[in-house]
Amino acid sequence: MSDRRVFLFRSCALVAAAPLAALAQPAFPSRPIRIVVPNGAGGAADLTARAVGQAIAADLGQPVVIDNRPGAGGVVAGEQVARAEPDGHTLLLVSSGTAVSAALFQSLPFDTLRDFAPVSQLAAFDLVLVAAEGGRFRSLPDLLAWARANPGKLNLGTPQVGTTQNLAAELFKSAAGIAAQVVPFNGTPPVVNALRGGQLDAAIDIAGPLLGQIRGGALRPLAVLGERRTALLPQVPAAREAGGPLADFSLRSWNGLAAPAQTPPERIDRLNRAINAALARPELRQKLANLNMEAQGGTPAQLGEHLASDIRRWSGVIARAGIPRQ
Repeated sequence: MSDRRVFLFRSCALVAAAPLAALAQPAFPSRPIRIVVPNGAGGAADLTARAVGQAIAADLGQPVVIDNRPGAGGVVAGEQVARAEPDGHTLLLVSSGTAVSAALFQSLPFDTLRDFAPVSQLAAFDLVLVAAEGGRFRSLPDLLAWARANPGKLNLGTPQVGTTQNLAAELFKSAAGIAAQVVPFNGTPPVVNALRGGQLDAAIDIAGPLLGQIRGGALRPLAVLGERRTALLPQVPAAREAGGPLADFSLRSWNGLAAPAQTPPERIDRLNRAINAALARPELRQKLANLNMEAQGGTPAQLGEHLASDIRRWSGVIARAGIPRQ
């Protein structure tokens, strides 16, 4: 057989085999997507994961299951995803809390920047300082004055150690120049119960999960911690409006999704496209806005840089505040 005939024969064979190779590629996703959330049910991370998960399920053609794994500053959830099969079916809800843990803990069972493949940012949102309605505090100046008159007696509740809320409380008391006890709980609902039961004087948490309690009159918002007031609570001042040592104080939180490192880029891209398409829909944007969350998608590279810059930021905050690494 001539060289030309051999070439044509092989070319035809390759063309014929191409559709078969395409058919041999496994569909993605081929089973439910699991989002591991390093926080308890009812918190901002959980609410965001559920809202976005429900929105992307139809696009992906598979259910999205939320797996809450609170504890140890997100270490339990992070380790589980870092060790998962890198096939795109297991994702981690990363957040400013993930950056806090990377900055706060001296050692982790994973490398936050190397062991995860960023997929997309999801949302940004405000933190709020609240007290029980009918309690001793009706405003932020009331709380600051009492704390200064009673050093060490103010109890500030937050979700777990190592969360953004927990470190935000440490930073808040440091910035305000008050001595207070930061008391961690296993999620937002126990914080609310302790506030309403009188075991806590005040608490710092994400605004969204507390809106129902605030609107229902059970909790009184004293201040939001971001740079400006939030549209859903326009009557609540930003902490920096108190002036003095808090004049430059500003904190906001965010979250996103990441997969185990070595997840194929085409699967990361498929997930990213589904997430950004969902976040562009007015109904999901409004659903998140009603929870005081601002929809924010983006590229994997943007999420990676956001996480890295937040780790640098929180490392500086911890060093300046003199907070010991754990």
